[in-house]
Amino acid sequence: MSSRRFPPDFVWGAATAAYQVEGAAGVAGRGESIWDRFSHTPGRVWNGDTGDVACDHYHRYRGDVALMADLGLSAYRFSVSWPRVIPAGRGPVDPAGLDFYDRLVDELLAHGIAPHATLYHWDLPQTLEDAGGWPDRSTAHAFADYASVVAGRLGDRVGHFATINEPHIVSDHGYRTGEHAPGRVEPDAAVAAAHHLLLAHGLGVQAIRAQAPASSAGIVLNFEPKHPATRHMLDQEAAVVAHDQFNRWYLDPIVHRGYPEDGLRAWGWDQREVRDGDMEVIATPIDFLGVNYYSRRIVRSPLLPPVASEPGERTDMGWEVYPQGLTEVLQFAASRTGDLPLYITENGAAYDLDGVDPTRDPERVDFLRRHLDAALAALELGVPLRGYFVWSMLDNFEWSRGYACRFGIVHVDFETQDRRVRDSGRFLAAVAETGLPDAQASASP
Repeated sequence: MSSRRFPPDFVWGAATAAYQVEGAAGVAGRGESIWDRFSHTPGRVWNGDTGDVACDHYHRYRGDVALMADLGLSAYRFSVSWPRVIPAGRGPVDPAGLDFYDRLVDELLAHGIAPHATLYHWDLPQTLEDAGGWPDRSTAHAFADYASVVAGRLGDRVGHFATINEPHIVSDHGYRTGEHAPGRVEPDAAVAAAHHLLLAHGLGVQAIRAQAPASSAGIVLNFEPKHPATRHMLDQEAAVVAHDQFNRWYLDPIVHRGYPEDGLRAWGWDQREVRDGDMEVIATPIDFLGVNYYSRRIVRSPLLPPVASEPGERTDMGWEVYPQGLTEVLQFAASRTGDLPLYITENGAAYDLDGVDPTRDPERVDFLRRHLDAALAALELGVPLRGYFVWSMLDNFEWSRGYACRFGIVHVDFETQDRRVRDSGRFLAAVAETGLPDAQASASP
């Protein structure tokens, strides 16, 4: 085995999101979210699946936390459900909703696991969407009020708060392509939503600082290398524009660089939503950046004839397995953020395990091993990487794909809710124990 190791204080964790795992959709006054409405609309989600029950983490969190402890994880990244805390999106707080997260945080701390809370992982209260959603500026201010409530309640025990998870997916999939909730296909609304999500982030950081000054505040962005399909200059130009629209669009404003010019032209945005002071709020200093990475994207200019797709290893989501891209995006993020601590907040793969022992997942073990090697390579190149969170702790409701795609290092039987640790979970436990990216799991946790 290699002598290359992660540092002793490196954070090892697993991630989930509220709507994907909690279930308990109608419990204790929780309000309706856009994903409740979307998943109950025929034809929106594969097989008509919903997150009504999901992994029933709301009721089974103690057992799930015990599993994390058995795996030797030092942190758990979860999201708070906005409609569980403030059912109408703004206004009265539901004490029972906050009580659940109180219990979860206390359970984590009792097992020596650091809670990393994300305030928004895509489950907007439906009442706010009915009033305009993220394209409406008022939603950003409602988010700031919600962030203040959660940070005020949990900030004495939660050391890391992320404001928003993957704002690109929220704006693009929710308002441009319609493949995610709320299912709107309105390009102008999508770019307005993008700006208001960033504004909400800045206001949210300020709210967290006011309520929990000892906690770190940041954001989670998804990145993917945009590589030209050929050396043709039009393909190279298209890749640059795609990079601006995807990777730079959210990171650059946060680090006080403003929106990238090529991206502005490509979106055709007149910036009417930008008001005096907005860019300063968006650039409110952060304490860490979360980096989500799954794959790269090969970009072909629309002015050139299509080319055959590149052969290569794929996950069951159809995503290319490209570990070196993780090193690349970490270097890119660090080029903007300098010494700011970075965390890999999501990285993982879905594989079809039907017809075999669902705890045997050699493809996922190999995926994780190669990506952890890429993460260590970034560390060795000077990237200030502080931790790694696998996606996901549990098999879960995978958005518009329902329960068809399994990412978990723990298998979930959705009929019985039984949990079984997979080989990938044992592998991650061995890496967390030894710091070796090619560790061998010798026994079940």
